[in-house]
Amino acid sequence: MMSMTMAYQQKLGEKLLILNDRGLGVLLRMNYIKKTCLDPKLRPQCLTDKNMESSVKYINKKFPNIDFRGNSQHLTCVQRQKSEVLLNLSSYYESFIDVMEFRDHVYELLNTIDACQCFFNIAVNFDFTKNYMELIVTYTSVIIMLSRIDDKKVLVGMYNCAHEMSNGSSDPAYPRLAQMLMEYEQPMKKLTEEFGPHTKAVTEALLSLQMLYPRRNLPAEQWRGAQLLSILSAPAAMLDPTPCDTMACEYLSVEVMERWILLGFLLCHSSLNTNQSSQDLWKMALRSGLYVTIVRDEIINIHKVTEDYFDGLKGYSKRVADIKECREHAIANCGAMHRERRSFLRHALKELVKILEDEPGLLGPKALFVFMALSFSRDEVLWLVRHSDNIPKTKTPEDYVDSQMAELLFYMERLRYLVTKYHPVMQRYHVLYLAKFDTLLLNDNIQNMYVCPEEESVLMSSFVSTLSELTIEQVKNGAEFDLRAVRLDWLRLQAYTSVSKAPLSLKDYPDLAKIMNMTQFHTKMLDNIQEMLHETSDLSILCFYPRVFEKMFSLSSEDVSMQRYLMSFPQLCSHFSQCGHPLCPEETEAVEKRSLRLCVTFLEEIGRQTSSIILDICAEQCNLNDQLLPKHCGQTISAARNKKQKKPAPKKGEVKKEKPGAESQRKDRAVVTSMDKMHLTLTELCSCFSENSEFIVFNHIVTPTEFLISQLEARLTKIIVKMAHYNQTTQEIGRPSDLLAGIRAYTASLHTLSRYLRLDVTRLVKNVLLQQTQPLDSYGNQTITTIYTNWYLESLLRQASNALIIHCPTMHCFVNQTTDSEQSFKAEEYSDIAELQALAELIGPYGLKFLSENLMWHITSQVGELKKLVTENMDVLVQMRANFDKPEAMSNLQKRLPDGENVLKRMTIIGVILSFRAMAQDSLEDVMKKHCPYLIGPIESLRDLVCPDTDIKVTMSVFELASAAGLACDIDPALVTAIASMRSDNTSVDQEYKLTCLLLVYVAVSLPTLALDPNSFYSREYGGHSNNIHCLSTAVNQLAAAMFTVQNKNIEQHLKEFLMVASSTLLQLGQNVENRVDTKNRDSIYLLLHMIVEASPFLSQDMLESCFPYVLLRNAYREVYKAFVITLG
Repeated sequence: MMSMTMAYQQKLGEKLLILNDRGLGVLLRMNYIKKTCLDPKLRPQCLTDKNMESSVKYINKKFPNIDFRGNSQHLTCVQRQKSEVLLNLSSYYESFIDVMEFRDHVYELLNTIDACQCFFNIAVNFDFTKNYMELIVTYTSVIIMLSRIDDKKVLVGMYNCAHEMSNGSSDPAYPRLAQMLMEYEQPMKKLTEEFGPHTKAVTEALLSLQMLYPRRNLPAEQWRGAQLLSILSAPAAMLDPTPCDTMACEYLSVEVMERWILLGFLLCHSSLNTNQSSQDLWKMALRSGLYVTIVRDEIINIHKVTEDYFDGLKGYSKRVADIKECREHAIANCGAMHRERRSFLRHALKELVKILEDEPGLLGPKALFVFMALSFSRDEVLWLVRHSDNIPKTKTPEDYVDSQMAELLFYMERLRYLVTKYHPVMQRYHVLYLAKFDTLLLNDNIQNMYVCPEEESVLMSSFVSTLSELTIEQVKNGAEFDLRAVRLDWLRLQAYTSVSKAPLSLKDYPDLAKIMNMTQFHTKMLDNIQEMLHETSDLSILCFYPRVFEKMFSLSSEDVSMQRYLMSFPQLCSHFSQCGHPLCPEETEAVEKRSLRLCVTFLEEIGRQTSSIILDICAEQCNLNDQLLPKHCGQTISAARNKKQKKPAPKKGEVKKEKPGAESQRKDRAVVTSMDKMHLTLTELCSCFSENSEFIVFNHIVTPTEFLISQLEARLTKIIVKMAHYNQTTQEIGRPSDLLAGIRAYTASLHTLSRYLRLDVTRLVKNVLLQQTQPLDSYGNQTITTIYTNWYLESLLRQASNALIIHCPTMHCFVNQTTDSEQSFKAEEYSDIAELQALAELIGPYGLKFLSENLMWHITSQVGELKKLVTENMDVLVQMRANFDKPEAMSNLQKRLPDGENVLKRMTIIGVILSFRAMAQDSLEDVMKKHCPYLIGPIESLRDLVCPDTDIKVTMSVFELASAAGLACDIDPALVTAIASMRSDNTSVDQEYKLTCLLLVYVAVSLPTLALDPNSFYSREYGGHSNNIHCLSTAVNQLAAAMFTVQNKNIEQHLKEFLMVASSTLLQLGQNVENRVDTKNRDSIYLLLHMIVEASPFLSQDMLESCFPYVLLRNAYREVYKAFVITLG
């Protein structure tokens, strides 16, 4: 009765639960302290401070008896920084005290259990036995981890010194704590001494595994022969519940059992020499692997540790020999055995997943199969992780590497997903099972008991009453179940009925144990499904083996057949949030960062691979599309023409060029092309994206397709720029139309992605192309807008400024001047209507605005130089403006006016630039009308409503809107803005106005000098002059309109004045009969006046006729056209 009273009062079951949880927290803190002390970035400051070095050495040497009074010179720094030391080391010191207190509680509980003479049998009192063994292993792990902290003496000793210096006395716990640290310098020796009295109980618990562990530790051939985990092996029994007397034992981790056996027999080794069963069980576990996990990535080489300890004991030479034999066996056979197990499990889990996806109702009767499959798979994954990070010297190292791990992980994740998704299905099944079967069976069993004490009777009656109250309506109504009290009561009952001389001994009632163990499993299916998943399939250990985890991913990503399963790697990162503990919150932040880093790394790599294969397919399609472009049809036309004219066929040595489309002709379907391989790879990679649209990692919602979109966006941006073929050195660049055709081919190929996965390709393409309309993309790199802007300015317009390229109004393009030197490019191939429309399609209104801003910068630089010339010759220009109708005075003043050619040259450059801009604007208008006519119509109407009487601010706002859409305006708003920005604080409005008026006079009086240039001849073919002086019409009109708008003056009035001065000056040119050189290109120069009037919205032909005879214009046109030779055919 004494033992029963003790069992009731001591609450053995509750203490086991609490101490196991506490022990896990203490273990994690020891691991955290070890990692912190080894990391230079996290190491306590008092241990890294150079001034503290002497103190650290002294404390290490004198620990635990540190005399800080007699050796104050060694501890001066500690004295000086005692407050900081106490603050920084308090958490470490308290953690070591936690270890000591945990040890005291474990001692007490183990002694109490021994005093009660409890019996342990994993098949009977499963929870009691499991918690007992877990407490022993956890305690052992804590002590081993404590011994691995190299700085523990310094941390404890320095804290105590600072405490004594601050408070005048040592910390009360210091003597016992220091003693504990000294005792566990050699942890195995001390631990085996401590567990000597507990050998009987530990051995009994371990030997209860001799029926379970060998059955679970079978090779894959026997699993395959028994059709393990197969629902289809017995079709007739498919709907029957899984028959099992030991439900919880079936999904108990083999890794856990091996840890119990190996550490348990190491602590209680005496039974190995006295009990053959113990020895057989121990040797079987030794043959299963080389390493045992302590915590996280901390492991021990169990053979080496056990051998080293047994070497120092008498009578253990045979056990040492057994250890060596088992180690050799493990090295030779373990890798292959576990490789075969993983292969079996891949196929078994695949079958299980496919069946349950098709018939989720089977999750009810076959729930045990699911958790067995998860537990078996988890054991194999953890075994590989432990051993692949510490591969032994073996002839078959490939056994410790698995390139197909992705498939196993994938099916584990699918099973977890199915269990979570169809949990209501499992609840419906098991609530009926509990209420209609388990309750009745349990009640019958209780009724047949001979003896049932009051305490046990109350517990068992509560089981029956609680379970009988369960109804299917609760599931239908979405009620939350909470049966933790039932499971805790069952643990209590196990504790009460496991003590010696108990009136109701559980081992005498094995049927009760079987029923209750089965019932407990069924209750977990109602309210504890997430904890069950965590227990059987949690792989958070991978967070602490990042190198192994990344290597697994790398190997799987190289295997095409595994690529569809790659998403399981980032999904596994969602497990890592479950590995924390309240006693070690500091670890959570580091785990979160590592989890997110790994998750992002995997997703970026999957995205990179997928985007690479997508863009490779796009590139291939772009090449095929390129073959269909008109520029490649010349050879085909030539061959057809030769055939029609019956010209001799090509020689035998010449290879006949295949026509586009020949690549699609197949003679044998078995022949796999590179495109076939790429599509297969794409299908596999896209499959992994379609499995899960999003998942959560540490409260972060992760959407895998966003990583793919990000990768595609970055790579497509680079490809588009690369497709422009821009060479800054040679100034070579691809035609805009070719680039546009390539982008369209890429876009068409990208849209086929919708066949594989849900991806917003339209958004992706819009984002990429919108970035290309800006000077720099989101990564700070140059875009095609910048590239084409630079090229048109530096190559085409620079040569046009030097008259090497001519602006051709008749063909609406620029053409190359006929010269002896070879031209690097044909201007018309980059500036005709089709090319500029393609440019407008590519860079859009934003890009053309950027182009315009750069053009305006060049114009303002020319205007600045023109203003300087006007300022230098202001006096002469003022006189010429006043005397323009006096030929003799003008003739004299003309001789005093230098730099007329320079002025016209700069005005011509401005005209060329403005002509190019007008062409670009026209192309933009065409594109805008094509894409959004509903928008252009209202803008045109708004522009047409503007009249000279409209307020200038309103006018400019409307013109700015119209110009952005590509519409031509009477006043160029971009030029107005550029001119306005030139004004400095030093010049007044009147000065600017005067300079503008005189600039027009300067241009007008300089026009006759153009007749001296032989290139000033008008070409009917081009519709302009060979030196581009016809662009003066655009320059004069646009520049005058902009400058007078800025100064708020009447544009028409001043252009009339310009027309009068120019007419007068040119008429004087016609009267100069003596000097025939002046009149060589006179007729071509006359046409300039007509061009200026035609290009101006402010001047009319009537105004021109009032100051320049029309007959002269008519004769001039006749003369220049007479020189043009017309050819027909």
